Amino acid sequence: MDMNLDVNGKLTALQVMQDAPVIPVIVLSDVGQAVLLARALVAGGIRMLEVTLRTPQALSCIEAIARDVPEAVVGAGTVRSAADAQACAMAGARFVVSPGYTHALGQACRDAGLPLLPGVATGSEIMAAQEDGLSELKFFPAMQAGGQAMLKAWGGPFGDVRFCPTGGINAANAPEFLALPNVVCVGGSWLTPADVMARGNWSQVTALAHQACRLARPS
Repeated sequence: MDMNLDVNGKLTALQVMQDAPVIPVIVLSDVGQAVLLARALVAGGIRMLEVTLRTPQALSCIEAIARDVPEAVVGAGTVRSAADAQACAMAGARFVVSPGYTHALGQACRDAGLPLLPGVATGSEIMAAQEDGLSELKFFPAMQAGGQAMLKAWGGPFGDVRFCPTGGINAANAPEFLALPNVVCVGGSWLTPADVMARGNWSQVTALAHQACRLARPS
């Protein structure tokens, strides 16, 4: 992890991807857990936190983390529209992750000064994102859309693109993805298991984050 990253300065999508081998995909329905979870992940070395907009409480959770855990860099996931991006920026999100890509979403993120990791699953989607200047992309859903074989195939025609595969990634298969030269990091939910969070076992979250930080990546 690059501890020299200025977490208060403007980020790029590549910096978000390079900070640690894993970006946790977080679903929060209890604002009271948000700060505790963020602190547990940061203690384990994970600072880039993707809080997904899958619950009504998500924006409040982003706001709480941005306010109370300054050493974390909180981002928003499952962002699907310009309105989502604007709401996330107002809540204090520092980066955006989406399951797909549209020009309108890309423009909204540029207008808000938010780096965007858009989801792609086909060559055409990669080309559409590249036309708008984006070369750091989320491969989603990774396992369902072809997994490592697809990433290897894209290495030829899209050799200038770097990926964060997400969807079906876990502690067991993450090293195989991270070994690919066009993969910078992976996204996954295994750092924040629902049962562990329900018990408030934050030390277990920290331990999982420590393990994730030790995953090897190509030099």
